Amino acid sequence: MSATLNIYKPLRAKLTEVIDESPLIKTFVLVPESRFSFGTGQFIELSVDGIGEAPFTPSSSPHVSDRLEVTVMKTGYVTEYMHGLKPGAFMGIRGPYGRGYPVGSFFGKEVIILGGGCGLAPIRSLLYALEHIKDKLERVVLCYGSKTPADCVYKPLFNRLNNTEKFEAYRTVDKGDEEWDGNVGVATTLLEKINVKLGKSVAVVCGPPVMMKFGTIKFLEMGYKDQEIYLSMEKNMSCGLGKCGHCMMGKYFVCKDGPVFTYDEIKDTPDIWK
Repeated sequence: MSATLNIYKPLRAKLTEVIDESPLIKTFVLVPESRFSFGTGQFIELSVDGIGEAPFTPSSSPHVSDRLEVTVMKTGYVTEYMHGLKPGAFMGIRGPYGRGYPVGSFFGKEVIILGGGCGLAPIRSLLYALEHIKDKLERVVLCYGSKTPADCVYKPLFNRLNNTEKFEAYRTVDKGDEEWDGNVGVATTLLEKINVKLGKSVAVVCGPPVMMKFGTIKFLEMGYKDQEIYLSMEKNMSCGLGKCGHCMMGKYFVCKDGPVFTYDEIKDTPDIWK
């Protein structure tokens, strides 16, 4: 009889590098004791023995299985403890869980991605996945907003994307500084500068709830159909297994049925933006 995967037991992983992304956000580079695979948009439970665990979507490439990158914003007790960890520490990886992005259905289309804040973490993983299949795509456009220039994560990513065939990347900030000469305004203002091919285009939205709400409204105004808008609804997840009920959204468990949904699937669910 083959061994059954214990979905409750974390895989031990060594922390090899900690990257400061912004004043409140760090990326942890982990090397698991055995290879670990995930689909872009799926999430994991990241844990520290004796402290606790929290759900995160990996920010690294789904095509790399011998290392994993997880970007963590300091928002509470567990994440604050994580921010104090140094290379050489050990963490636990449980998962992967949920439904990610159906990148196979993006073939032959352009992918317009709207992101904000720490929502760029799952988007970066998606971008890596799309780079892997860029010959099958029309083009990929990233529009990203942060509160200030300092709050932008993965800053080198934008230059790299703009030097990659079929990729474009744009940034905006809510409030600039003396060195900022780019766009000032909410993330959706970047969409006004882009020409899209309706009918051969899909939209991806990931970020704070208010940005996702108005981003979805903007895409609908641009002419996208409900089923062409993909939303990463990473909110209120806890156990990752659909047992605690903490992430129930109408008839769905976000952790099991998502976190990636089309707007068509959830548009009639009350309070999806809260």
